[in-house]
Amino acid sequence: MSPRIVRTVAELRAVLAPRRADGVGFVPTMGALHEGHLSLLRAARDTNGTVALSIFVNPTQFGEAADLNAYPRTEAADVALAATAGVDVVFAPSVAEMYPSGFATTVSVGGAITGTLEGAERGRSHFDGVATVVAKLLLAVQPDRAYFGAKDAQQVVVVRRMVADLGIPVEIVTRPTSRDTDGLARSSRNMRLSPDDRAIAAAIPRALRAAQDAFADGIRDPHTLTATVRAELSDLEPEYVEIVDADSLDPIDEIERPALLALAVRVGPVRLIDNVVLAPGVDDRIALSTAERSHA
Repeated sequence: MSPRIVRTVAELRAVLAPRRADGVGFVPTMGALHEGHLSLLRAARDTNGTVALSIFVNPTQFGEAADLNAYPRTEAADVALAATAGVDVVFAPSVAEMYPSGFATTVSVGGAITGTLEGAERGRSHFDGVATVVAKLLLAVQPDRAYFGAKDAQQVVVVRRMVADLGIPVEIVTRPTSRDTDGLARSSRNMRLSPDDRAIAAAIPRALRAAQDAFADGIRDPHTLTATVRAELSDLEPEYVEIVDADSLDPIDEIERPALLALAVRVGPVRLIDNVVLAPGVDDRIALSTAERSHA
């Protein structure tokens, strides 16, 4: 059965009102759905009586107009995919619905969790845009649980902080990064990669895997581990490769508790991000194909 498509917050709340007793799971997206999104939707389907999906390309979190304009918009295909994952309601608002005339409020999360990594590269306004739109979506849907992928690790940390600080009654559920057969993290931006760029981008998961292997061999020095990553990315120029505390995102001198190894790199016209968590006693290395292993 095809999900019901709604365009306004008022209609969304009316549709969800009789469904709340059995629980509402929510997956916020910017569309261009792929297997990573579907894995989140299936997780929501397993736990909730109703599953809601939002499709909204949020203009306030894009620093570059070209990136916003190039972002794929595939609503019809997205709705068809959502149906296969058992989505009940698709909320696809206009920009005017989300940011009506006179809109003047921004949700801003301070500290290292927005000032480092993506925040340092894209500016604090990026996470102001993320926090504001996620707050608005959570208030519109009022779900019991909201699902996010670990690929956007910093975004998850920001959302968790915002939800805790504002007392928004929702459980934030994080699911593992969904990866393709070559180890590349699935992203809506991947469809903009040419075949040659796609082959080059496969160095990203190889680099992260190399750091995971070094960590498993006992290396705990962040500088040594980031140097390992950069060596694997020798044909690329990363915007950043950093290791920070997985919870606070503060810089660390040695890995003694869970740490986030995160990077951003441009491949052709596409900016890609990825990460892994390095935790003592935990071995969750990226699975690479035989061809990728032999290349490494």
